[in-house]
Amino acid sequence: MNLKILSLLLPLGLVACAQIPTKEGMEKTEKSTAQAEASQANLPKQELTAPILFDFLLGETALQRGNLEIAVGRYLKLTDTTRDPRIAKRASEIALHARHPFAAERAATMWVELEPESSDARQTLAALLVSLGKLDEASPHLEMLLASEKKSTGPAFLQLNQLLSRNQDKAATLRLIQQLAQPYTNLPEAHFAVSQAAWFSTQYSLALDEMQKALSLRPDWEMAAVQKGRILQRSSNADAAAFYANYLKKYPLANEVRTSYTRILIAQGDEDIARKQLAFLLEKNPDNAEIMLAVGILSTKLRDFDVTESSFNRALALDYKDRNAIHFQLAQIYEETNQTDKAMATYRLVTSGGRYLPAQIRYADLLALKGHLDEARLHLRSLPAADDQQAAHLILAEAQIVRRSGIHQEVFDILDDGLNKLPDYPELLYDRALAADKIGKFEVLERDLRKLIEIRPDNAHAYNALGYSMAERGDQLLEALKLIKRAVELSPGDPYIMDSLGWVYYRMGNLRAGLNYLNLAFAAKPDAEIAAHLGEVLWVQGAKKDAENIWQSALEENPDNEVLLDTIKRFMH
Repeated sequence: MNLKILSLLLPLGLVACAQIPTKEGMEKTEKSTAQAEASQANLPKQELTAPILFDFLLGETALQRGNLEIAVGRYLKLTDTTRDPRIAKRASEIALHARHPFAAERAATMWVELEPESSDARQTLAALLVSLGKLDEASPHLEMLLASEKKSTGPAFLQLNQLLSRNQDKAATLRLIQQLAQPYTNLPEAHFAVSQAAWFSTQYSLALDEMQKALSLRPDWEMAAVQKGRILQRSSNADAAAFYANYLKKYPLANEVRTSYTRILIAQGDEDIARKQLAFLLEKNPDNAEIMLAVGILSTKLRDFDVTESSFNRALALDYKDRNAIHFQLAQIYEETNQTDKAMATYRLVTSGGRYLPAQIRYADLLALKGHLDEARLHLRSLPAADDQQAAHLILAEAQIVRRSGIHQEVFDILDDGLNKLPDYPELLYDRALAADKIGKFEVLERDLRKLIEIRPDNAHAYNALGYSMAERGDQLLEALKLIKRAVELSPGDPYIMDSLGWVYYRMGNLRAGLNYLNLAFAAKPDAEIAAHLGEVLWVQGAKKDAENIWQSALEENPDNEVLLDTIKRFMH
């Protein structure tokens, strides 16, 4: 029996594995019917022996059952036995699906050997070699692919640059792209690709020169103009702005350039000029949903919320593809402008996608702020969780809205129940430890934080919380200092950790060191609790007037902060 008959059996296995391309999908990638017929004519005349049929059936059955190791092994054996390019292609696809890059490389190498004219085969092998860091081996295949593209060499260079950007050795990537671009000195996309590679390898001068060459060859290429502005912006906003302004004089309808120009103007504080740019975009693009969205976002930065709202609504009217994104941003604007009811209603319009859960959590939070705590909790509990992470976020969100009401035992119970469902989940452990502190369950606090440190030894906040709790209670001060110093090592400059360090020194009687670190913390973050600690140390040192001033200033901003109120009560009443 000829191997061509075997090809009739392949769809039986393909149908059963949805994640492997079907025969029909694979055939669509062929360049033409003529090529396919030529390929068929060159197939080896291989008899369908019992061992070959056995390997095929075993490989397909293993694939259907998820035994990918067996499937990969059998198809590699079939490739060697039959030397059929279709089998080699199938083997490379299965190996990729099984995340066996070296097996996929072996199969794709055989595929190229058996079908040297196949661009699909070379693309597959080149991509694998790049992902494995074998740029020198990939180079001849990439050269052949570029040469074969002819009229579409330009787009091929842009795709090539995207492929090679995954390689970690950016200098090697730049050398390869420069080598590939050498025969194409009059092709703007070749210079664009070199510029991008130079940018990623931090050779900014070369990146600028190559992007300018791309623009010299195609002056109206807006994408290259945007990229040149970004390169200039790295060293000077003013130079980038000047370039964009001059470009827009020649090409006033270059929307992406004008949008980039407006961003720079806003960053520089040139708000009046920025508004003129946005007005121009609105006037010239009344039916462009993408531009409406961009104008809305930039208007938000200018705090022109009326323009933001009208632009977003116009984008919605124009059927912008991601309506959930616009509704989410609109709801945030309504929150910012204290239109709580509109914000809540708009959050409810986010019905799917990555913003769905955050939107529903914000809705519940606003509901609780309006005094409907029970209803807010029910809403959170009714939301579906796709995985453990989402389930944990919902538990944490419920705990947060209850915490704001000061019902600390209830907060602890929510998190305790959550940990029964998701044992040792890091964020839940941390939050339950904080809740345990509020109700005096210090043994739970210590157990949870030590467990968290065991799970996440690089979690600075776990070390800090445990050390601070010990310092606050005056227990194990030496260990508290050690823990907080470890937190400083993991997150240097964090004002809350600096506050803890100052606090533990104060508790140990080292007022000078305590005051020093508390001053640093307060300068970085004038938080109410840091103000309470700093004021206490100043008071104890005799600088009572300074302490009162700090407390009073913090109290104006945070009139309900428990730590601050307790500190003032202890020293001033």
